Amino acid sequence: METLLFEFALTCYFAATIACGLELFKGTKTTSRIMFGLVVAGFVLHTANILARYFISGHMPTASLHEASSFFSWCIVLLFFFLEYRYRVGLLGSFIMPVVFVLMLTSSMLPRKIENLSPLLQSSWLFIHTAFAFIGDAAFAMAFGVGIMYLVQEHYVKSKHLGGLFKRLPSLQILDEMNYRLITIGFPFLTLAIITGALWAETALGRFWRWDPKEVWSLITWFIYAAVLHLRLTKGWRGKKAAILSIIGFCIVLFTFFGVNLLLKGYHTF
Repeated sequence: METLLFEFALTCYFAATIACGLELFKGTKTTSRIMFGLVVAGFVLHTANILARYFISGHMPTASLHEASSFFSWCIVLLFFFLEYRYRVGLLGSFIMPVVFVLMLTSSMLPRKIENLSPLLQSSWLFIHTAFAFIGDAAFAMAFGVGIMYLVQEHYVKSKHLGGLFKRLPSLQILDEMNYRLITIGFPFLTLAIITGALWAETALGRFWRWDPKEVWSLITWFIYAAVLHLRLTKGWRGKKAAILSIIGFCIVLFTFFGVNLLLKGYHTF
């Protein structure tokens, strides 16, 4: 049952991504409503899938790379709904749903067997640590999408092509402010994820820090986003520079999430 729920959710997200493409190039109120309805349907099915795996396994479904990638996608969609409600940003879904679909597609190709938790993961810290990490990463994913939107809009402004897509994208000022707000959301959550991870490691392994590859790359990610905030506040790095840094930062997030698990070995490896 949970497999069918996942497949239906993936199908809805795929259809939503197609609708997003149509909205981007030939947007109407109808395509926008269809896109949003498909995202809502996918999210409901996705939530049911996550709950089903939780009740089957008895633990938060983030213990495998399939589950983690799926849950990461779920967090991004949840934050997308919040931003849609808070800011009503035109075309945001067109830049976010492709990310969600790619993550879900990747998840679909990974082993889906529900495994028992290893003794190391059998802790209340699992929910606390992973919740902080995924919410932070979801905020960085949204900042990535907004950063791309900024670069696209800036291209139209510089080329003085002020029709079509330019009129439907938010202003550069709004996009820059959103990018900043998203990073100020993601950074504290990433910080809390690192702190709770260290506390969990001390409880389970007797040391706060073991220079595990995931720990190292999480720290690198933390320094990148700390630099983004520092340069913005002290050097006035806004606009295009901030957008590019948010894009680079999310690429590091993806490497930390997938690359470390697939290429490097450590106790965080799925």
